[in-house]
Amino acid sequence: MAMVTLQTAAEMEAAQKAAASGQTKDPLAGMNVLTAQGQEPGQKGIQITEKALKRIRVAMAKESVSPEQGGLRVGIQGGGCSGLSYNIRFDTQPRDRDRVYAFGEGLATAGDPTDGAAIRIFVDPKSFIYLHGMVLDFEETLMRQGFNFINPNSTKSCGCGSSFTA
Repeated sequence: MAMVTLQTAAEMEAAQKAAASGQTKDPLAGMNVLTAQGQEPGQKGIQITEKALKRIRVAMAKESVSPEQGGLRVGIQGGGCSGLSYNIRFDTQPRDRDRVYAFGEGLATAGDPTDGAAIRIFVDPKSFIYLHGMVLDFEETLMRQGFNFINPNSTKSCGCGSSFTA
């Protein structure tokens, strides 16, 4: 499973203040953030970066998940060091009450096995309370690789980087 890192609301606020004062510690600096189809930028929903889009497409193809029917389920569950933890997995279809976000239709990424097909993210109503406004990113460095949840609703995260408090 991919490693998850979190950014708390306090960290995001500090980064915004630093950016306003001329320092560049914006958590989204240099990232190409994609807004879901049918959504306006800044609308309460989920956004992803182009890096995350690329990684999701490759992983979906590897797991034989069809972009037309399936998608990535992003959710919250109780547990972890700080009380709540993220979970992500592929699902074959959305559930009745899920919010469904589509990203990247017609946007080709390097090594794209889907030829620019949209990917979908499914979020259940309970998890959406904690995830609205979140940006899903993918980081790949020499030290680690994994999805980053840049979540303005997180007030505190743990040292292991996979749970948070809202």
